[in-house]
Amino acid sequence: MSKNGTLFGVSLGPGDPGLITRRAWALLERPDAIWTYPVRSTRSDSYALDIAQRAGLPLPTQHLPLLFPMTHDAEKLARHWLKAAETVRDLLATGQDVLFLVEGDASTYASFSYLARVLRELDPAAQVQVVAGVSSFNAVCATVQVPLSEQDDTIAIVPAAYGIHAVEKMLDDFDTLVLMKVKPLLDELIDLLERRGLLAHSCLVEKAGSPLERVVRDVASLKGTQVNYLSLLLVKNPGREKGPMVRGCRKKTSAELAEEAVE
Repeated sequence: MSKNGTLFGVSLGPGDPGLITRRAWALLERPDAIWTYPVRSTRSDSYALDIAQRAGLPLPTQHLPLLFPMTHDAEKLARHWLKAAETVRDLLATGQDVLFLVEGDASTYASFSYLARVLRELDPAAQVQVVAGVSSFNAVCATVQVPLSEQDDTIAIVPAAYGIHAVEKMLDDFDTLVLMKVKPLLDELIDLLERRGLLAHSCLVEKAGSPLERVVRDVASLKGTQVNYLSLLLVKNPGREKGPMVRGCRKKTSAELAEEAVE
């Protein structure tokens, strides 16, 4: 009985081929592995595949796209996740390893997590490995030379789709906000940051690390404009009230204690 192959979630970083790790590179150089990569539709290209090709890595003999549509229709998503997982399961059954190319990091808001989960539901014995990579927000912080965190700073990494109310509440609790995929709510976010006096401490970056990277420090100038789907808003919150340090630990602020008393 032949041994099944292994599925690898191969993180490629956000766009700069120089950020591909040595482990990911070694896997991508294997001529015997099958490449798979996500596409949003049958007519769209794969951003993950583009990163690998810009790195100069040759396509293996076997490579194919897997469809992960951009939709909030849970039934439609489940149907496509199942189809992708069935395709990978059948490829693994041939004994070959399958590489699923992932932009950014495979553990962070990535299609790979859905693929791996459904594959394990189909075949609990399936072998899966994740190759860690550079996330977009780490790359952005390096580009704009703003630390993601210092000392005991708190960090929130959230899709902006959580909504304005949730983002505003987070400004009371976090020193750094990384808002992912801000395109649908950009104007409302700009209004919020202006009201909170944080526009000067904010920066938007599109397609970090790619040849089309755009860094916008004057975030207010973007109001009424369209930004790329792969846009990230980095917000520093230097005026946030923090509790006093007691024995090396932060205690709650007076506002937090008052809120608990009301509850």
